[in-house]
Amino acid sequence: MYRRSAAAAVLLAAALTLTACSSGGDGADADAKAKPPASSAAPDPADTPAPSAPAADAKPTGPVLPDAKLTPKTGSFTAEEKKYLSGRVPEKMDPAAVLQTGQEACQRVARTAKRDKDAATGAVITGEIAGAKDAITHLCPDQKPVLAAAEKGFPEGPRQSPAAGNYRALTQATNCTWEAKGKDGSVLASGPETPPKAGDKITATIPAGTAEFNSSGCYAWIPA
Repeated sequence: MYRRSAAAAVLLAAALTLTACSSGGDGADADAKAKPPASSAAPDPADTPAPSAPAADAKPTGPVLPDAKLTPKTGSFTAEEKKYLSGRVPEKMDPAAVLQTGQEACQRVARTAKRDKDAATGAVITGEIAGAKDAITHLCPDQKPVLAAAEKGFPEGPRQSPAAGNYRALTQATNCTWEAKGKDGSVLASGPETPPKAGDKITATIPAGTAEFNSSGCYAWIPA
């Protein structure tokens, strides 16, 4: 009797464990709660033949399929899809696999923009979402406002001869610092004047005549 009860307990525990493992859903809640910008890599296409599809922002250096041969195994590509694929598909590769990398870039931009437009803009500026510019242009034109904002910005790090004006950092970090220098290396402006607190907007005013603007911990900048 004891052995049967012990066995039943083991089976019940195993069943509860399996139920708990399967109750996590499809990860939608985790994705919705993730802090932007999106940083997860796009999944590999399930049916990509070898060699694997190139990165969304990379164009092959070797021979590519001519436009006339950009046809999927089933169905057809739209005119814009063909424009996206032109010059991007290596020989002996399924064009649909390359198209999927662009579609995944679009999905990442849209998903991130839904949570935080600034985060999506920053991810495009920095290249965190690879190939976003071409993907948005041809595959998801509804995200063109994000691309338009990104094209006016620039990533953190050294920037030579920046346009004078007011800029805003696309970051939630409190360790963002910046400095504008003249041609002689003298510091024309720097900031923030006081250490920022969590949630503060960090801005920088680049004076006219700035030869180099350098920033760290700021992720990306757009006009304020």
